[in-house]
Amino acid sequence: MAKIKGAVTVDTERCKGCDLCVVACPSDVLALAKDANAKGYNFSVVINADDCTGCAACAYVCPDACITVYRMKAEQAA
Repeated sequence: MAKIKGAVTVDTERCKGCDLCVVACPSDVLALAKDANAKGYNFSVVINADDCTGCAACAYVCPDACITVYRMKAEQAA
């Protein structure tokens, strides 16, 4: 049986570091970076990519639509 795996991309230049996506993620995939973007905001980054389930909670709460979530089938190891 195939398992759903997620992949998150963040538009770091549009991100204003509001932290809503970090709080919304049930798998602790995202965190705020220590670096700042061109506007001076600490943007969201993916820290635990392997834990992403593709639920898209982060993308739903992002007020600036900076996050895209991709879902794909990941074959389980036999």
